[in-house]
Amino acid sequence: MSSVGDGTTVVDGHVSTAGASAHNGKGVQFDEPLKPGRKEVIANFTTPVDYLEEERPFFVKIGKDGLIAALQKLDTQLKNAGRGHVLSRKVPTDWIGREVNPGQIGLINHGGLPKILTRPGRYPGMPLRNWWARKWVGTCGLSDTVIEFGGLTVVQVSQNQAAVVSDPQNHVFVVKNSGFVAYAIEGTYNVLSIVDQTHLPTMIKDPITKVTLGWSHEVTMKSRTGTGTKQDYVVALFLNIPASNCAILQKGDDLELLPAGQHYITSPNVTLRGMFTLGENQIEMPTKDIFTRDQVPVSLTIYLKWQLTEPLKLTTHGYNTPYDALRDKTQSILTQIVAHLDYSSMVKQRSLGPDNLDDGSDASSAFLDALRTRAMDDLHLAALEYGIIMKDLAVIDRQFKGDIASTMDKLTTRALQAQVEAANVDRENSNKIKQEEGALAVARIKAQAQNTKADSEAYSIVAAAQAQAKRLQIEAEAQAKATRLTAEAEAEAIRLRAAADAAVIDQFAREMELRRNEVARVKAFGPKAIFVPTDGLGSQLGSSMATGIAAGLGASESRKG
Repeated sequence: MSSVGDGTTVVDGHVSTAGASAHNGKGVQFDEPLKPGRKEVIANFTTPVDYLEEERPFFVKIGKDGLIAALQKLDTQLKNAGRGHVLSRKVPTDWIGREVNPGQIGLINHGGLPKILTRPGRYPGMPLRNWWARKWVGTCGLSDTVIEFGGLTVVQVSQNQAAVVSDPQNHVFVVKNSGFVAYAIEGTYNVLSIVDQTHLPTMIKDPITKVTLGWSHEVTMKSRTGTGTKQDYVVALFLNIPASNCAILQKGDDLELLPAGQHYITSPNVTLRGMFTLGENQIEMPTKDIFTRDQVPVSLTIYLKWQLTEPLKLTTHGYNTPYDALRDKTQSILTQIVAHLDYSSMVKQRSLGPDNLDDGSDASSAFLDALRTRAMDDLHLAALEYGIIMKDLAVIDRQFKGDIASTMDKLTTRALQAQVEAANVDRENSNKIKQEEGALAVARIKAQAQNTKADSEAYSIVAAAQAQAKRLQIEAEAQAKATRLTAEAEAEAIRLRAAADAAVIDQFAREMELRRNEVARVKAFGPKAIFVPTDGLGSQLGSSMATGIAAGLGASESRKG
């Protein structure tokens, strides 16, 4: 693929091979995908010609050596032709003057002719150097995309760019992935546009399905007419076609298929016929009124799913979109089929499509089967004529019209109202039942809760009684054991004291121990105890005192009585 083309249609990127040439829209099919490393031009209205193949004066392509080498080559051509050179002979210094940095070139207007400073440094002015009839214009970068100065034109584009240029003879050509240096003796090289090929501004969509078909950009050139007015004319068309899409080009009565990729058209005889998608598409399409066998008008809404495989066939028949071709055929086929259906059979069917199966017991099932099978078969055969493959067809809605339709609407409305009322009654009964069931469930849960609570309280009481009895038992056992231990200790103490007393042999010691015991016994009565002797005069006196006290008490009681 050339980097420079003149008045050609150029196809870039990987494409699919064409089975044959496509003149008059015949014989083009995709046979196999293009293998890597292989390029093939399908749009062959004109053969791409490199702009540099023809001898053009003072036109140098920028090669691997860069812009400076191309300027030197152009300067040599001008010298050999006896014309003024474009490279200045001035020698730079490092101490004063106009400065040209590395990566830049200096521009000088020398009596209306361009002079280029290619060496970096400083260039002194008057009176240190001869600047007679010369004027410093400025500097430009060596990598600038476009430089236009005094008839000298420099164009350098990167991988993603394309420059649209008009030469002095108004021939338009496109430069990609390269550049050139040109000096126009008569006329000018005009850079009309620098195009970003991957971000074209105009999006093209299918007007029916709204699918994005690609992007385009038109480059125009102003031309002065005989009346002195300027008018824009389209001189180049850029296309960016995504994968699974294509475009159809037209030249006279001939059509060509343009595959996916980045393309541009500069030939004035070639126009864009249309862009298409090769993927699947689907749409809901309303039909015109169709009359049943008993003359009831009905309007259908159908679902269509298709895939365009041969766009040339479609454009050859004069259709701009697959939908335009399918719409008329679908209307005709459905008219023929519905004309054999009764109104009653149409009413019974809410959806007429491949998924709506019938057991065959209905008398109208034959017609419904015809709608499911014959319509799809007939439409499939008709679509193949336009390069379209039908994927699916179904009737998703129907609207009856006329008096019988209004009557049926009223009956349907009444039936729906009855159904709604019955549904409301059922809903109310269901709500009441659910409320009662809910109340019963709540009562059951409460009873279960009370039973659980009673069981818990009874268990608590039993557990408390068992714990109390266990505690008393443990206390009694502990007290009995303590008493037994105390008695045993006291008995042991008594035995030990008795043994100790028996061990006393001295008579005086025994007497003293008796006295000490007597003292302890008396002390045990307390400080308020009174001791009365029981022998001798004291004992008699005590008896007489007791008898007297008793007699006195008796006399006192008799007087009270």
